[in-house]
This record gives sequence, structure tokens and C-alpha cells, in this order.
Amino acid sequence: MKTYTITKNILCAALTCVVISLSLTGCSDEEQKTEPAKTAFNPFDHSKDEPVTPQEKHKFEDAFAAQCVARELKNSTNPEVDKERFAKPCQCIANYMVKDLTDEEAEKYLDEHENPRSLQIKYNSAAFHCTQPKGLDKGFKSYQAPEPKPKEGFFSKLF
Repeated sequence: MKTYTITKNILCAALTCVVISLSLTGCSDEEQKTEPAKTAFNPFDHSKDEPVTPQEKHKFEDAFAAQCVARELKNSTNPEVDKERFAKPCQCIANYMVKDLTDEEAEKYLDEHENPRSLQIKYNSAAFHCTQPKGLDKGFKSYQAPEPKPKEGFFSKLF
């Protein structure tokens, strides 16, 4: 079995490496950086977006409601009757979606004729809101036993 002895050359090389590594990490720039730190991109932050004009909102609302009715009438067997029936929920969905419409979404829908994923999510939420029966808003009622009738006394039966 061979034993290793530390020679002067290995010891000098190790000390030199330690001194160089410590001196390099201690160095820094004399000048301080004045650039502010950039914030990461947040796709859900719409505070810096341009506001959507009322004219664009109205155009979007009309175009989306017309597209919704056309989509529903595609599989209809009686389009004349169903057109009136589908107009009200489709208009409700379009009104609900316009409330938090961004400028980019309106531009993509109206100008580029695209449906971004954010519009699909808003559509699902609006469809759920507009097509639910109004009685379900109060919540689920649990079963309650009928109230017992008050016991009548002997004299109340006679008179």
C-alpha cells in the first residue's frame, strides 16, 4: 500500500489557487448600476393595457352575439324559431364578456378574426353565468322534515 505525502509543490499550488480565488471574488465594479430592476412579465396584469373604447366594445358585442347565434343555429332543425330563442342568452354572454375585455382581445377578435384562449375562458364563464336557472343562485336546500301540527286540546275539538 502506497502512502501519499504532501510535497512542497502541491502545497504551493493549492495555496496559490486559494489566494487567487478569494481575491477574484472580492473584486467588484466601482460604478454602481443606475438601471432599475426589470419586473418579470405577468400575463395577468392588465393595468398597463390601453382601455377599450366604447365603440370597440359595441362592435365586439354585436359581432360576438351574431357569431354565437350563428353557431347555435348551425345544428338547429327549426332556425326561424330557434333564432329568437338563442338571441337572448347570446346577448347576455356578449354583455358579460365586454365587462373585462382588453384591448388586445378586442383587436384580435375584430381585426384578425381570432379567438384567443382568454376569450374562450371568458366565454365559458359567461355561458355558465347566463344559462343557469335563477333559482339555483340561493344554493342547495337540504331536506327538512315537515313541521308537526300543534296538538289540539280536548275543548278545541268540541267548539
